[in-house]
Amino acid sequence: MLISLLGSGAILATGPGAQAQEVIPKLQALCPLGYVDTFNGKCSTLGVVSYTVAPTNGEACQSGWMNIGGGYCRRK
Repeated sequence: MLISLLGSGAILATGPGAQAQEVIPKLQALCPLGYVDTFNGKCSTLGVVSYTVAPTNGEACQSGWMNIGGGYCRRK
């Protein structure tokens, strides 16, 4: 499985809108852990897995979530 490098950045307060996503918008210079840069402003898992992710908005991840870089938190 291809994995991008961890980007720098803090993480978010997640809301009920978080859902499993194979393709997400690229928020920082690098894609989050487990995602590959598709060079069109998006990051993709290439269909290998789906993660429940949410943007950080500069906040720490909530309990039960982990920082995966690239401006995102992922549900544990």
